[in-house]
Amino acid sequence: MDATATADPARPGRRGGGGSGGATAFWRYWTASTVSRLGDQVTTVALPLIAVVTLHASAFEVGLITGAAYLAWLVIGLPAGVLVQRLPLRGTQVAMDLVRAAAVASIPLAAALGVLGLTQLVVVALLVGFASVLFDVGNSTFLPTVVPKEQLTARNSLVSGSIAATDLAGPSLGGVLVQLVGGAASMLLDSASYVVSAALLGSLPQAGQPAARPSGGAGMREQIREGWRFVARHPVIRPCVADATAVNFVCGGLMTLTPVFLVRTLDAPAAAVGALMATGGLGSLLGAAATPRLVSRFGGGPSLRRAAVVSTVFALLLPLAGSGWGTLLFALGNAGFSAGVVVTSIVTRTHRQTHTPPELLSRVMATVRFVSWGAIPVGALAAGAAAAAWGPRTALLLVAIVSVASPAILLASPVRRMRELA
Repeated sequence: MDATATADPARPGRRGGGGSGGATAFWRYWTASTVSRLGDQVTTVALPLIAVVTLHASAFEVGLITGAAYLAWLVIGLPAGVLVQRLPLRGTQVAMDLVRAAAVASIPLAAALGVLGLTQLVVVALLVGFASVLFDVGNSTFLPTVVPKEQLTARNSLVSGSIAATDLAGPSLGGVLVQLVGGAASMLLDSASYVVSAALLGSLPQAGQPAARPSGGAGMREQIREGWRFVARHPVIRPCVADATAVNFVCGGLMTLTPVFLVRTLDAPAAAVGALMATGGLGSLLGAAATPRLVSRFGGGPSLRRAAVVSTVFALLLPLAGSGWGTLLFALGNAGFSAGVVVTSIVTRTHRQTHTPPELLSRVMATVRFVSWGAIPVGALAAGAAAAAWGPRTALLLVAIVSVASPAILLASPVRRMRELA
């Protein structure tokens, strides 16, 4: 879960403001994001453990839950960029937080009543996913409205660093909570975090009226096409989106396979599962902290290419992990893969924010996420099917091999010759 603030990204009048009002908005954004993300990471552990341990779900069924959570990007990912320009940003964000809070809270309620089943987990994942699409598209365009362009890399690193910190603490906390109170009850923390995020965002002043609405359905279609054309024709954004798509396919596969592999292949208890998943947060934290120095010393292009190679090398360690001390190999692979992915994410996100016209930014972000995040449910379902056919370890190896596509795409594009991304 992320959060946003008051500035309307649809309006080009104020880009990169650096006044005290913008600073206040940023820190409220950061606080809401950090609180909600912590709860979300508890659910990252709790939800698959509910499926695997409580409901005895198969790997493919875990893939269905993961796929459902990201299916919305394929369904409404493109029009979401136009919709956030037409709706009051603050009200929309608060409403989406409350929808997600109610959906997540239904799981412990159903468990208490003895009626919790796989179907409900899939439905909750769908509801949270659709609400998150509208929330995240608006959220991704917030920073450039209140942060000067020259500070974007540092601010994006700070946001990514706080996300990484919660990714580190959240799964560990989730694993402990699952062992102490059970998976369903632990999800109350995630529901509460959405409520806290909504309250913080609701305390911000209204951003003003939504952008002017184009007449007819053709207006929306044309706006969507404008964002799509900008991405497809840009010599840097286009290959970076292809790279992100390959990486997110791998991430979708890992989301499905990690709990199944750790619980059923390595016989790891819930607390250990949380700790091992948290190593991804540690890697993300290190990657976020290192990005400004890497970009300053080597440039955005070399940093991007090297990070893609690093993430691939460490991904290939994951299927080699064994039980006992062998789980350390999984921890190392997870941390290294996450570190590389975060560096590439910060570099490419900052480039989009600084090289996209303000009036196109929300649509460009929606297009990028439609394409790249749309690969997550595909990867999740493919990994689940592979695990059902050949077992979790073989499926994990196949997913890791796919990660080779990430550096290959960048090295085959104009990015391979660039020191600074143009």
